[in-house]
Amino acid sequence: MSVMTAQAPLPLVPADAVDIGAVAALVEGDDGSGQVYVRGELAYLWGPGDRVGRRLAAVQLMAVGAASGAAVAAGFGIDRETLRQWTRAMEASGTAGLLPGRPGPKGPSKLTPARIAQIRALREAGGSLRAVAEAADVSTDSVRRALAPQAEDAEAEDGEAEEQEEAEVRDEVVQVPVLAVPVARAGERSAARAGLLAAAEPVFTPAGRVPLAGLLLSLPALGATGLLDCAKDVYGALPDGFYGLDTMLLEGVFRALAGEPRAEGAARFAPADLGRVLGMDRAPEVKTVRRKIAQLATQERAADLLAALAAHHLHRPTLPTGDSEDGNDGDAQAEVGMVLYVDGHVRAYTGTRKIAKTHLSRLRFPAPATVETWVSDAEGDPVLVVMAEPGASLAGELRRLLPRLRAAVGDDRRVLAGFDRGGWSPALFAHMHAAGFDVLTWRKGPAHDVPVEEFTDVTLVDEAGREHVWRLADTVVDLPLGSKDEQTGKDELFTMRQVTRLDTKKGITKQVHVLTTRTDLDPAQVIYRMGSRWRQENYFRYARTHLGLDAHDSYAAHEDDPDRSVPNPAKRAAHKDVANARARAEREKARAQAGLLAARTPGKGSRETRLDNRAHDAITSPWHAAQDDLVTARAVHAQVPTRVRLGDLAPGQQVLDTETKLVHHAIRMAAFNTTTTIARDIRISTGYARAAQEAYTLTRQVLTRTGDILPDPHAATLTIRLDPMPTARETSAVAELCEHLTATATTYPGTELRLRYEIKSKP
Repeated sequence: MSVMTAQAPLPLVPADAVDIGAVAALVEGDDGSGQVYVRGELAYLWGPGDRVGRRLAAVQLMAVGAASGAAVAAGFGIDRETLRQWTRAMEASGTAGLLPGRPGPKGPSKLTPARIAQIRALREAGGSLRAVAEAADVSTDSVRRALAPQAEDAEAEDGEAEEQEEAEVRDEVVQVPVLAVPVARAGERSAARAGLLAAAEPVFTPAGRVPLAGLLLSLPALGATGLLDCAKDVYGALPDGFYGLDTMLLEGVFRALAGEPRAEGAARFAPADLGRVLGMDRAPEVKTVRRKIAQLATQERAADLLAALAAHHLHRPTLPTGDSEDGNDGDAQAEVGMVLYVDGHVRAYTGTRKIAKTHLSRLRFPAPATVETWVSDAEGDPVLVVMAEPGASLAGELRRLLPRLRAAVGDDRRVLAGFDRGGWSPALFAHMHAAGFDVLTWRKGPAHDVPVEEFTDVTLVDEAGREHVWRLADTVVDLPLGSKDEQTGKDELFTMRQVTRLDTKKGITKQVHVLTTRTDLDPAQVIYRMGSRWRQENYFRYARTHLGLDAHDSYAAHEDDPDRSVPNPAKRAAHKDVANARARAEREKARAQAGLLAARTPGKGSRETRLDNRAHDAITSPWHAAQDDLVTARAVHAQVPTRVRLGDLAPGQQVLDTETKLVHHAIRMAAFNTTTTIARDIRISTGYARAAQEAYTLTRQVLTRTGDILPDPHAATLTIRLDPMPTARETSAVAELCEHLTATATTYPGTELRLRYEIKSKP
């Protein structure tokens, strides 16, 4: 006796079939015919134009349980309500209920030849569909049928319009499937593992409701940062593999913009979601990100990359005159010229390595840390970062940084460099002035107050339209350089301009001095530019919160140079002992003088007082002992060396890897400058009423918005159609932003696809 096998037949269906659930498939021809396969066997079929047969197949598939209603509706390109109507009609009237026309006699059609002529005349006169429908006393659907070429058949059934609607929906579903599976790249991955592929090119699959589709709006602004071009010039390419240099840099920037700047953040995204915006089947994993960045770090060219980015940033086009954010002209900015701010940033270390300690101002005590020197432009946007020498001061770092800044500027124009009191050094000021850099800094140490009559009220309107009123005095000061003139033997002096502002806080008025070598700027501009240095501090705060500025991107370390000369802590302790001994000697001197004065003054009724040696010694001996201790402390201080060998002071001290950190800094700088550019575009190129307060918030919302990705290889375009924003005003603002970004004609890196941006209207 034979036994029927439970094995299902092989799914031998045409290659262009549309899957309906797990066991069914639909094949439709251009002539309206179609077939439905169930488990590889032909189950239903209908001829050209047979709408009843098509509807019957859809209803029967759901009735026999071959597929769910949602799968049937999606496969046939209709909505669930239409499928329910067909099912109810089938249950009520059998197959006859699936006929397109209405059952029973129909009245005469309103679309008579005269009515059609009237509709066409009204339409040609410029009337809208709704206005024409109201004038002709018909529906807008009837107006559309009257305007169609086949409108002579005024008796056309309403079912034809319904069928046309369904066809349009079906075509749209086929073209833009929701979360379509990316194109499989198994062959290319195999070639990459064999070392036969330099890098996989981006390939985009049409898909709707793609998470993170808004990240593609960053590409025009990212292109302006020059990250991809500079990286190609510096590194050339990554070693052969599936993910190329452009893809890895884009992945890093996209991840930072999406709120996960650390490499570990790659695990917090679905690989296919981030892969769709990268044009890959899936995004690289955490270990791949680390390995690829390590490959760049091994070349030890991160400093060259940052220098190239700095030169690109300083030579990018600026807003032309009359195009500032508030509509004012750019004469003030042209007068000031190039402005750069320099400051040190301390990055705390929380690992187990033996790292040198540095004072952390935020924590207010020394802790293991590394110091970075950052350079920002007049708007506070980062331009360059270098790792500071261990134990170096800001003044020393500024002197070391000047050649790099001059190379980034690329010419001999003077640059106004602003920094805080950490860079105070009159000798440095003179050196910077000779090198073509103008100084802008706060005065450090005690200074004589400027006479009150020197102050006048000044007013300045900044680029944002805000008015500032200050009371300022403009004077000149001479600073000692700490050296003597060889010819005259006099102390050398360096003359600088001092602008003083009267600052009143809590009822107390004090004078705040700003020094500069620029003599052509208005005093108000000097004060405003010095105060604008806080924009760099704002970048540090933003980058720590959103871009992982202080993240440990690499825990690798190597041994510090044991022969490096470092400050001797014992010298500071000896200096403190000298200061204590000097203070004690001064106190004892004051006591001794007071005692001698009291001993020599005659008492009441006495005309003469005699002071013998024993009494004199008793009074002055503590003073002499304190003087002896001061001499001893000074001798000990003189014998203690100022600097010692690092190996003798802290054997085994290590230095953190800098190359990996600098590569990540380059990526995050590009991400920040991209965010800033988009926020400025929102303020300048859109009519968003809350742009001044919410530009950055709206930028972060847009960059993480879902949307459709629609590649068109024939037109060489890649359309990104975002889903509507939560509010109508935000949707309108993003629509204007999309129009502005589309006008840049940016192409997706590594392709010829020109980017087009749209946003769906809110339903």
